[in-house]
Amino acid sequence: MRAIFYTGERGRFELDIAVPKNYPLRPPKIYFITKIFHPNIHFKTGEICLDLRSVPPQLKNAWSAVYTLQSVCRSIIALLSHPEPDSPLNCDCGNLLRSGDVRGYNSLARMYTKLYAHALPPSLTGE
Repeated sequence: MRAIFYTGERGRFELDIAVPKNYPLRPPKIYFITKIFHPNIHFKTGEICLDLRSVPPQLKNAWSAVYTLQSVCRSIIALLSHPEPDSPLNCDCGNLLRSGDVRGYNSLARMYTKLYAHALPPSLTGE
C-alpha cells in the first residue's frame, strides 16, 4: 500500500507500506519512495530509522500489537519535524545537525524537496 505525506516545504513524499500477514503482532515495513534529505532516512533505500521508544511519547517500549498504522504514520510525521541526528542513516545530514548548522540543513532539505518531491497541487497551496 502507499501513503503520501505533504510537508510544509510544499513537498509530496510517497511511502511504501508492507503489512505482514501476522500484523499487528509484527510491525509494518515502511520505506520512503520519494528521495528525502533527512538524517533518519537513508537517501538511496528510503529506509527509516524510527525508534518507536522515543517518538511520539505514546509509543513506548518498542513494537506492540496495540499500535496502529495511524500511530506509526504519526511517528514518521513527528520524525520529519524533529530529526534525531544522533542515530542517522544519512550521516552527512546528521553531521550538519550535530555541528549546529541548522541553516545549512534547512537549505539542503528545501533544495532536495524541490528536486525530488512532487510539488503540491495549486488547490492545496492556495495559488
